[in-house]
Amino acid sequence: MASRNQNKPPHSHSNKKIGAEEMERQGVVGRARAPLSAVVNNAEGTDSNTIEFTKEDIEALLIEKMKKGIPYDNKKKMDQMVDLIKRLKLCVRWCVDQNDKLHSEVESAAKKCCDTEMEMKNKTDELNDTISDMRKTISSLEEINVKEKLEKSEACRRLEVEKSIIVESLNATKELNKELQDRLKSLKETCSSQKETITTLEQTLRSEREKSEMADLSALQTRTMFEEQKRIIRELRDQLTDKEFQVVEGEKLRKKLHNTVLELKGNIRVFCRVRPLLREDRSETDMAVSYPTSMEMLGRGIELVQNGQKQLFTFDKVFNHGASQQEVFTEISQLVQSALDGYKVCIFAYGQTGSGKTYTMMGRPDAPDLKGMIPLSLEQIFQTSQSLKDQGWNFKMQASVLEIYNETIKDLLLSNRSSGFDQTRAENSVHGKQYTIRHDKNGNTHVLDLTIVDVCSVDEISSLLQKAAQIRSMGRTQMNEQSSRSHFVVTLRICGINENTEQQVQGVLNLIDLAGSERLSRSGATGDRLKETQAINQSLSSLSNVIFALAKKEEHVPFRDSKLTHLLQPCLEGDSKTLMFVNISPDQSSIDESLCSLRFAARVNAVKLGFQGVRPRHIHGA
Repeated sequence: MASRNQNKPPHSHSNKKIGAEEMERQGVVGRARAPLSAVVNNAEGTDSNTIEFTKEDIEALLIEKMKKGIPYDNKKKMDQMVDLIKRLKLCVRWCVDQNDKLHSEVESAAKKCCDTEMEMKNKTDELNDTISDMRKTISSLEEINVKEKLEKSEACRRLEVEKSIIVESLNATKELNKELQDRLKSLKETCSSQKETITTLEQTLRSEREKSEMADLSALQTRTMFEEQKRIIRELRDQLTDKEFQVVEGEKLRKKLHNTVLELKGNIRVFCRVRPLLREDRSETDMAVSYPTSMEMLGRGIELVQNGQKQLFTFDKVFNHGASQQEVFTEISQLVQSALDGYKVCIFAYGQTGSGKTYTMMGRPDAPDLKGMIPLSLEQIFQTSQSLKDQGWNFKMQASVLEIYNETIKDLLLSNRSSGFDQTRAENSVHGKQYTIRHDKNGNTHVLDLTIVDVCSVDEISSLLQKAAQIRSMGRTQMNEQSSRSHFVVTLRICGINENTEQQVQGVLNLIDLAGSERLSRSGATGDRLKETQAINQSLSSLSNVIFALAKKEEHVPFRDSKLTHLLQPCLEGDSKTLMFVNISPDQSSIDESLCSLRFAARVNAVKLGFQGVRPRHIHGA
């Protein structure tokens, strides 16, 4: 009977060692699952026709046969059962043998497996030890390798650097060698050319030495002549310096003597000033004025050409169109100083509209270098009064500013003046507050109810002057964009006392910018401007009548014909020091007005004031 073990587990390298108990349990299961042999169709059964069955297969077969209910007789059934039992016993015996055989094989295999595992464990431990040693060896070798690589890398880097340095040095050496070769070649060429040049120069040197010897002789002669010329020039310069000093001193003496003569004569001094041509005027070739160049007339004469005829006028001083404000003020500074000496001083500007009167007297407030005579005079008064404090002098000063507009006096320092006063006055010809002019027995002028302000510094008087100038009556005419429509009068009363000598002085400085005269035919004035022009011309005509009367020494002088002449009465008679600026325009279109102004100025210059030579001066400082 052939047999086959169907339940033996396959051998695997992953199977671990199985214990005796586990193997024994598997043996029991094996015996339960052992195959059985049965005879099919015949009772004898042979080994060649046996079929292997399991226990479950046999039981299932029996149950199936019983269900079929095949009728068997009992004997036959018993025989079959006996035969079946025999067969079953044989099967059981075979299963037990087979199980024992398998059990012994399993035990042998388990023992063999255990031995194998032990051997493998030992080999594994040996291999692990070997691997550990190898790893340590590899680690040390790697460290050595890394170190060697670093050393090699550093060595290579150093070699590269050394190589680079050597290459650069070699290149530099090559370039230097090339440069030296080129330089050597150039030097050889230069040396060759220099030899030729040296030969030429030696020849030239010999020639030049001969010339130099001759030049030395000539230079010696020239130097002698030069020294002689220098001596002559020094002598001439010394003589020129002496002459210039004599001229300056002579001019100073002339001015001093001239002022003394004028003081003794009592004449009103007159300065003429010509304004520059304006843009709207024609070129300078059309100027109607010229200046004599003779020594007697230099700086004092002026000529006007009308219809081909020259008109010559002579004044105390003539300023051409190029004179600066400071140059003009220098000429009047001593006169301004007289106010601190205790004199009554009056300076006023006269001329046609647009001739530069307001510029001369007021200048330009926005340009410090172009200040006029009024601000410059006031600054000098305050600066000089401060310097006299060292000599014991103390001064008290009072200022007033007014204008005469349409024969009406207007107080320009009145703080509570109505803002609509100008418009009402112009439109309705209604005068505001009336101011009365009074002259005392000492020749001092007083305007009743006029605002008088105590001033202690230049800044205070400048502020008052600026305020007054802003509200002064101005207007536009065809002859002047900003024409002064009134007479502008600034008065500074000076009272000084010397604490050391107890001397007292009282002086008055009147600074006046007269309104400009106009011809109605040229001004084109109408309405209010016409009334203003008529009032201005009438006022200036009254001034002309007063001057005529004074020049003719008439018994009656019409000072009261106008507010202007009434106010100027002390300045035109008595012991006042008076100076008039006559301003003229240089253009041909104004030749008639300029002639009228110069003729009037000549008459003013001929007026003699009271004798002043006996009056002592109390202050000699500054």
